[in-house]
Amino acid sequence: MSSHSTISRRGFGKLAAASLLLPAALPSLAATRPRTSPMKHLIKPPRLNKGDLVGLIAPGGYTSDASIQKAVKNIEALGFRVKPGNYLREVWGNYGGTVAARIADLHGMVRDPEVKAIWAIRGGSGCISLLKHLDFELIRKHPKILLGYSDITALHLAIHRHAGVVSFHGPVASSTPSDYSNQHMLAVLMDPRASYTIPMSAENARRALQEPQYAIRTVHGGVATGPLMGGNLSLVSALAGTPYAADFRDSLLFIEEVNEEPYRIDRWMTQLDLAVGLDKAAGVMIGICENCGPQGQGSSLSLDETLDLHLQSLHVPAVSGYSFGHIRNQFTIPVGVRATLDTAAQTLTLLEPAVS
Repeated sequence: MSSHSTISRRGFGKLAAASLLLPAALPSLAATRPRTSPMKHLIKPPRLNKGDLVGLIAPGGYTSDASIQKAVKNIEALGFRVKPGNYLREVWGNYGGTVAARIADLHGMVRDPEVKAIWAIRGGSGCISLLKHLDFELIRKHPKILLGYSDITALHLAIHRHAGVVSFHGPVASSTPSDYSNQHMLAVLMDPRASYTIPMSAENARRALQEPQYAIRTVHGGVATGPLMGGNLSLVSALAGTPYAADFRDSLLFIEEVNEEPYRIDRWMTQLDLAVGLDKAAGVMIGICENCGPQGQGSSLSLDETLDLHLQSLHVPAVSGYSFGHIRNQFTIPVGVRATLDTAAQTLTLLEPAVS
């Protein structure tokens, strides 16, 4: 485990002053100039094997000793070994350390030849601040599995566009694992197959009887094929118009959100429609959006009504309530890998291995 101790709130003033010196002290902060267009040739990272070393980092929000213990237990229960990042326990505001510290941990795991995968302990916020400091040449030269969701979306989209390496929208290391999540995560990361079909979670279907947001809705039926592109809606929207934006034209756009009111969902989806055009996607797949209904006593559209504002006018397959998002039973989505969405079967089929 790292020897760094958690930084108290009282220490923020001193830390803020010291952080001005960190970029000079930490060697990995130099940025790689982003490409003007996405990589055409994707690199698949090497597959995971039992006993491999997994790097544990906090590239977004700060974590706690309890979460670290839970994450280590989760990783070891899957048959892997754990290497905590040097700055895993850092706290700077609500972030897992300064930008320089978080970049140093990420690049350090990429450089370490013994580390075979990099697993984010949580999402939170702050990954967007790392993007202009990412060394894309280093990441492309040493491709490794990067796993996580929520705020980790920013890293997935930037790495796909400027390093051309497949990364994985899936559970964070401190998630509470389920058999469904582990099964489909390990299949994608450890067992490269020419084709792999993922059904939706039966447990989520049972929850839908009491919790409507878990219900699968088919707005437009059909079969659609394309590379998988997307992630957390607020991050996909925030990156629109930047050099790290998701180009989801002719792709299967997948998005999810949590703890946001319908008017924000509407704003962000409108932004994506204005920036790229939702009708340019080959298909749209929306995950389970927990706690995204109207809040308070004011008038509001429902979540489904808000989604339908953007999905009903499309002429491509469009669904909601699929088994990914801020939920326990979620499948892992390899960003950039070609797949087929079949709304009648309620499946997603990967059409190529996600790892080499």
